[in-house]
Amino acid sequence: MIILGIETSCDETAAAVVTGDRQIKSNIIHSQLDEHQQFGGVVPEVAARAHMNILDHLVSQALQEAKIGFEQLDGIAVAGGPGLIGGVITGVMMAKSIAAVHDLPFIAVNHLAGHALTARLTNDVEFPYLLLLVSGGHCQLLVVRSADDFELLGTTLDDAVGEAFDKSARLLNLPYPGGPAIEQCAKNGDGNKYKLPRPLLTAHKQQASGCNFSFSGLKTAVRQLVHGKEKILDQDVADICASFQFAVGDVLSDRCHNALKLCEARSLGIKCMVVAGGVAANQYLRERIAAVSANSNIEMVAPPADLCTDNAAMIAWAGIERLQLGLTDAFEFAPRPRWPLDKNRK
Repeated sequence: MIILGIETSCDETAAAVVTGDRQIKSNIIHSQLDEHQQFGGVVPEVAARAHMNILDHLVSQALQEAKIGFEQLDGIAVAGGPGLIGGVITGVMMAKSIAAVHDLPFIAVNHLAGHALTARLTNDVEFPYLLLLVSGGHCQLLVVRSADDFELLGTTLDDAVGEAFDKSARLLNLPYPGGPAIEQCAKNGDGNKYKLPRPLLTAHKQQASGCNFSFSGLKTAVRQLVHGKEKILDQDVADICASFQFAVGDVLSDRCHNALKLCEARSLGIKCMVVAGGVAANQYLRERIAAVSANSNIEMVAPPADLCTDNAAMIAWAGIERLQLGLTDAFEFAPRPRWPLDKNRK
């Protein structure tokens, strides 16, 4: 089975060819970093136009690198949401056009499912497994039972962890995207220098023992810390970054610990914990989650860093998983700006 995947949900335009035996024949990604960096974040209109300008070229490049033609494909998979609607529409319309012209199955993939299933592409992880999905727009803990069965255990009550990274970096005058900038800067800092809050960890007992997240208070604490200083030196920035990352690690570790205990209490048969999404590329946070998993005698798997951020290989693979279940979509499928993963087809 050979699937062409298309990803245009945010600020990466991507096309990839992946096979059913887990070979990534091509995975072409065009980053829009230069277009958005001057604004300190993603501008939806700019992103949509950039997708339109280059997507057809990337599809051709992906097929050429994979050394196949449209006639050798078994289907077209595309991120149908959630995401910036202009970009999602661009990808969906391209995928529908290719599928219609070449009489191929059309598969609309939940972008989050792409992240959720990447570990099965790279590590052949068996169902069911516990997933920590951490990105710029999402922070969730889910039980993944199949390519079409996701149970939400907890989610963020306000900001996603990647959003907290980006906004805190902006407060510190660090470049966009904020996640890699903070991670790099934190290497030269003292994580114990500033006592930043760990939201929900010391809250009401029911919340403290749960699986939900909150990062807005942590972000606010960084703002107050920055504004409380007359002058911020390079070492101050490094110490704030390290303290911020330490606090995030504590929050993620605590919530994952609670989720693993919940899975054990429910006898769900979880043997692996997967960390996925853009923030999963952070090595410090990977190590923190790995320690939690090890304490529960559970294997921790995280995809390679280049497959944690948005890419089309994950969309192609999710399309393969869905097609193997006999799941395809009609051309009436409507692109979705919001699409909860635990309500995958609703």
